[in-house]
Amino acid sequence: MKSIYESRRYIKLLLLFLALGIGVLTLYLSNLLVQKIAGEEKKKMEIWAEAENQLTDPNMDGDLGFQLRVVKSNETIPAILADSLNNIKTILNIDTAGVKKMDKFLQEKLEEFRNENDRIVVPVDEHTNYYVYYGQSSVLIQLKYYPFVVLGIVALFMLVSYAAFSSSTRAEQNKVWVGLAKETAHQLGTPISSLMGWVECLDMGVLPENASGEMRKDIDRLNTITERFSKIGSEPILQLCDVNEVLSQAIAYMVTRSGKGVQLTYKPAAEPMLSMLNVNLFQWVVENLIKNSIDAMEGKGSIYCALRSYKEKIYIDFTDTGKGIPRNQMKSIFKPGFTTKKRGWGLGLSLAKRIVYEYHGGEIFVKESIPFEKTTIRIILK
Repeated sequence: MKSIYESRRYIKLLLLFLALGIGVLTLYLSNLLVQKIAGEEKKKMEIWAEAENQLTDPNMDGDLGFQLRVVKSNETIPAILADSLNNIKTILNIDTAGVKKMDKFLQEKLEEFRNENDRIVVPVDEHTNYYVYYGQSSVLIQLKYYPFVVLGIVALFMLVSYAAFSSSTRAEQNKVWVGLAKETAHQLGTPISSLMGWVECLDMGVLPENASGEMRKDIDRLNTITERFSKIGSEPILQLCDVNEVLSQAIAYMVTRSGKGVQLTYKPAAEPMLSMLNVNLFQWVVENLIKNSIDAMEGKGSIYCALRSYKEKIYIDFTDTGKGIPRNQMKSIFKPGFTTKKRGWGLGLSLAKRIVYEYHGGEIFVKESIPFEKTTIRIILK
C-alpha cells in the first residue's frame, strides 16, 4: 500500500509529463499556424506582384484603382522587386533609416529573402522578367517566437510549482518526524514512569500484593506501543475481527485514563460486526479519537460511541460535547502538524486517518459539528 509521499512522487512525475505534453502540443499547433500564415503571405505576395506588374505595364488601359489598392494594402510583408541581374527596382516595408551603404544593405536583404522564400516571377515582356523577393512579416516572426515564450512561462510555472510542492512535502515530513518523536515519548512516558515507581518500591522492599500484575500490564503496554510504531510504513497484517470486541477493549482501557470529569459511553451492536482489522493499530485510532475529544472538552463532558452496519459497511460514530470544529477546518484537522492546542503537535488525527484509509481501506471524516453542543467523527469500514 503506497504512502502519501509515494503518491506525491507520482504527482511530481505527472506534473513533469504534463509540462512536456503542453510544450509539444504548443510547438505542434504553432508550427501548423506558422505554415498556414506563411502560405497566406505567399498568396498575398503573388497578388501584389501581379498588381505591381499591371501598374507598371504601359499597355494596360482602364481603371487601375483596384491594383493600386492591392499594392498599397501590403504594410507588413517586406519585399524587393528586382530584375534578372539583381538590379533593385522597388522595395517595400524595409526600414532603411540610418543605413549608410544602401546598395550593399539592399543586396544583403535580397539574398536573405532569397534564402527564406521562393521568388515570384513577374513577366514584363516576352524577353524580360522581374522577380519579387520577400521575407517574413512582423506578425509571422512574432508567431515563430511565441511558442518559446509560452514554453518559458510554462517551464517557470512548473519550476515554481515543483519547488513549492517539494518545500511543502519537506515541511510536512518534518512535522511528521517531529510529531512522531514526541508521540513516541508521550506514549512511552506513562508505562515507563509506572515501572520506575515499581523499581523504587523494590528498592524499599515494599510491594503491594498486585505489584506483579500491574508491572505485567506496563510491560504489555510497552510491547503494544513498540508494535504500533513498528508497523508505521510497513504492510500490517489484517485479521477477521469482531469490531464490537475491539472497540470494547479500547474504550475500557481509555475509561480508566479519561479523568473523573469525562463520561465515556459505548453502545455496542446487537450482533457481531466482522471486518478485516489490525487490532493494535485500530485501537490506536480509537485512543487518539477519544484523547482528541477529551482535549476538545477540556477534560469535562461526555463521549458517546455508537456502532451499526448498513449495506455491508460498518459505521462507527464518536460524539463528544466539546467546543466543536469550524467548517473550514473539518478536513485540515487530519493533516500532519494541524493542532489548536498550544502544546500539541498535531499528529494523532493524521495517524488515525492514515491507519483507517491506507491500512484498512476505510474512511474517517467529521460527520457534523455544532459548537459547544456536539461533534461527531465517523469511521466507515468494509
